[in-house]
Amino acid sequence: MNTRSKFHLMARAGYGARGVVFLMVAALALFSGFAGAEPDTNSALETLLQQPFGRVWIGLIGLGLAGFVVWRLAQSLANADGQDDDAKGYAIRAALFGSAITYAGLAMTSILMALQMSNGSGGSGGEEGIAAWVMSQPFGRYLAGIIGIGFIVGGIVTAMKGIKRSFGRYLELDAKKNSPAVLISIYGLVARGVVFGIIGVLFLYAAFNVDPEQAGGMAEAMAWLRELPFGGIIYAVVALGLAAFGIYNFVEARYRRIQAPEASDIRRQLPLGRAH
Repeated sequence: MNTRSKFHLMARAGYGARGVVFLMVAALALFSGFAGAEPDTNSALETLLQQPFGRVWIGLIGLGLAGFVVWRLAQSLANADGQDDDAKGYAIRAALFGSAITYAGLAMTSILMALQMSNGSGGSGGEEGIAAWVMSQPFGRYLAGIIGIGFIVGGIVTAMKGIKRSFGRYLELDAKKNSPAVLISIYGLVARGVVFGIIGVLFLYAAFNVDPEQAGGMAEAMAWLRELPFGGIIYAVVALGLAAFGIYNFVEARYRRIQAPEASDIRRQLPLGRAH
């Protein structure tokens, strides 16, 4: 197997691993009243760890997510998707780099859990921790607000990616057809966008009240949905949407166009490479 083939395998395994995590999150959201766990990524890993051969599965997910991080870095730093050299292109690559950092943390957590070096505790408190750290910095309140706006914009972009079917640009699949894979992908992206948007609102609320405990992640976003009028129905629709997002990752694992960057491509993206 050559280097390019290995890169393709890492990227596709990464999408598959992310799909498994989101299916677990959706299952926890739908059955949280029975499982007693919150619908977030850490709880999903903890639940999987308790199953037969749990350490093996968690280790495989960790390795898969590590491959996903490599792919995200290729997309952001080496511009593997060929984004335009304009504001929109740089914004997309910045978001992809942020995704690489997020999944690097999740991959490390998974691997440490598999090696019994961590129990993965902490739930979705990561967002509260981020908010607390940000607010302790100079102008931290405003930085937290910017993060919140970023989540909201990311949510809108993710939802519109589904509604406009623009995800088809990167797939060897006709997104204009109403095939099951396409319809599930649309549903999943819109649901994921809704959750992103709510997390952004929670960050803004935390910034406005100068209270990092008001920030939250997926679990808090889902809890907020449940408190709305007809919240039980809305909650179930979004929870099923997160399952659809998990399946969308399997669609990407199968049909995503993966462009392995060449060394020359990476050099061109570096400032020194451009200077020459």
